[in-house]
Amino acid sequence: MARKPRKKARLSRLYKRLSRWIFLLFIAFFTLLSALLLTLRFVDPPTWSWKLQREFNPPLDHSIESLHVWWDLAYIPAAMQLAVIASEDQNFPNHKGIDFNAVQQVLRDAERGRTLRGASTLTQQTVKNLFLWQRRDWSRKLLEGGLAFLLELMWNKERILEVYLNIVEFGPGVYGVAAASEYWYQLPLDRLTVNQMARLAALLPNPWHYRAEPPTPYIIERAGWIEQQMDQLGYVWLIPVTGE
Repeated sequence: MARKPRKKARLSRLYKRLSRWIFLLFIAFFTLLSALLLTLRFVDPPTWSWKLQREFNPPLDHSIESLHVWWDLAYIPAAMQLAVIASEDQNFPNHKGIDFNAVQQVLRDAERGRTLRGASTLTQQTVKNLFLWQRRDWSRKLLEGGLAFLLELMWNKERILEVYLNIVEFGPGVYGVAAASEYWYQLPLDRLTVNQMARLAALLPNPWHYRAEPPTPYIIERAGWIEQQMDQLGYVWLIPVTGE
């Protein structure tokens, strides 16, 4: 009869030891992740998860040549910044990484049996491009949300927008707005018209499927809508993001 209490005591000690190790591993992971995010606030990422996955497993099952040019946010035209925000995340200056109104709509759609769709903020998309995988599922969305909240704590809006504009894909292996301008128009970014910038922003849902030049009817229509949204938001709206 005395063996059962000893067995329970051993199990209890094992459980406590395991719990301690799990906690320590979590602290170590969180510390390393925080250090990485803090570093990337000041150091431009040399590569990122989305780019690596595209290179090793391109959607069209063939090798691609990566094009990437980094431009600091100060040199990216305000129209290009506004076009992307108007297209992808109009609540960017106000949320803390997650747009809960958009999330509620996604949950309502899921209850109706509809396909899981986007509704990711620019912060979530930045996290996805930097660290996560391509497949869209609930586990990735949960990680996106947690990391986006942490990113908002450690970076400012200006840095989030700068990194996003420089790593997001605008075509097969084309990363960042500067490379996209050269790839689609053979022009430097600061020589584009507002409509050309809006067309680049219109590519973002599926840059492997759409073309900015020559534009398809969908891109023409989408770019027109983006320009309307830009007019409604106004360039003063960028002040909370850039601090200018």
